[in-house]
Amino acid sequence: MTTILAIDQGTSGTKAIVVDAEDGTVAIAEETIRPTYLPGGGVEQNPHELLDSVLTAGRRAMSMAGRPIDGVALANQGETVLAWDEATGTPLSPAIVWQDSRAESICAELAEHREAIAQRTGLVLDPYFSAPKMAWLRRNLTRDGVVTTTDTWLVHHLTGEFVTDASTASRSLIFDLDGAAWDGHLADLFSLGDERLPRIVGSDEVVGTTRAFGQETPVAGLIVDQQAALVAEACLEQGTAKCTYGTGAFLLANTGPIPVRSSAGLTTSVAWQAAGQTRYCLDGQVYTVASAVRWLQDLGLLRSATDLDALAAEDSEGVMCVPAFAGLAAPWWASEATASLTGLTLSTRREHLILAVLQGIAAQVTELTALVGRDLDRPLNRLRADGGLTNSAALMQAQADIAQLPVDIYPNAHATPLGAAALARCALDPAVSLEEAVGHWQPSAVYEPRWSEDRAQEFRTTWAQAAAACATKGDHS
Repeated sequence: MTTILAIDQGTSGTKAIVVDAEDGTVAIAEETIRPTYLPGGGVEQNPHELLDSVLTAGRRAMSMAGRPIDGVALANQGETVLAWDEATGTPLSPAIVWQDSRAESICAELAEHREAIAQRTGLVLDPYFSAPKMAWLRRNLTRDGVVTTTDTWLVHHLTGEFVTDASTASRSLIFDLDGAAWDGHLADLFSLGDERLPRIVGSDEVVGTTRAFGQETPVAGLIVDQQAALVAEACLEQGTAKCTYGTGAFLLANTGPIPVRSSAGLTTSVAWQAAGQTRYCLDGQVYTVASAVRWLQDLGLLRSATDLDALAAEDSEGVMCVPAFAGLAAPWWASEATASLTGLTLSTRREHLILAVLQGIAAQVTELTALVGRDLDRPLNRLRADGGLTNSAALMQAQADIAQLPVDIYPNAHATPLGAAALARCALDPAVSLEEAVGHWQPSAVYEPRWSEDRAQEFRTTWAQAAAACATKGDHS
């Protein structure tokens, strides 16, 4: 029996679970983190708060579990960066969160290289990714220390090692997607050629040991949070896809050993490296999901996300929302786009606004499912879903209706740490396949489409026009 402490260090909090193959999840601890939203598109986190949350959540989970562990796994945010002193581990800057758009100017300066960068990295030249943030941080905050994604810093605190995994590296814009290695030419483009970059490791690799949670324990299972959820939901075959509804929504589709370049504005990155093989995925993002719901809370329209189903109207009565509160990602890639509400009348009530926001989220995810189908040359036939907002039947039904796809709800609220734990289990016992480590699961609920195809298409057409207007407005702002 292999027992793993799996830690999911996310945008809004850190979750730690203790899980083993025989008893399942035996302990859960969570620590909340509040990012700071700044004027001008800045989103920052306190690095000390991040590290404290990892240690506190991990130790609390260990205490609750009351059993020794065989390994520690870590899933990370993917594109959040900071500068830090390699000798002491001391942070030299705030953590610049993946939502931060202040590196837009860096991307604008490199616009002539957009196509070449996309071909080499599979990504879109956008401040969402880590290299523009690293370049912006170097230009505006500090030249001291090293600048890396947060996983490297956290693992350094745990083990003393200087590493990142291939899935995280592939989210940088300075990563050769085909060769699965750092690209020096691209690093030079971002003025990062002189930076010391961490060693790239496989997700099933033991990278060191830690005593942070008691006895000396191997650390393995390093991976980006969304890719971890892809693993947990057993999207191990080409053409399978999942969407996580968290702070943002993240749709990933497995493309197997082929790094498919999207013709539709999606991005391609490493899904995971395991057993000496690299697997790739297409992915698309919706920047604001739970944060859009939080906006409704901040306006006093609902007390918490658990009120969504009770308060959402059955019909939005023509009210439509494009929830571009932090810009629009694929296929628009308009970081300066702003949200819109249309169709308001004197009869509009809060229940219409709430449903309109949920439908707007579902419509954005639907656009991603269509783009994935185009790039894979076959439409998706189901969508697996996880994340806190899958508890909203109103949102999940809207998703099934607008996408015209059955939506399978993953039965466990901890997909990300479970995926990281599966990879750590493979690291500790190479005889275990990833399929065996993940195991089988049955959906806790299945949402079938209730809308007609015509109604769904009419909604999508109108919503897409509204989204295009938001993107165009962003271009001109």
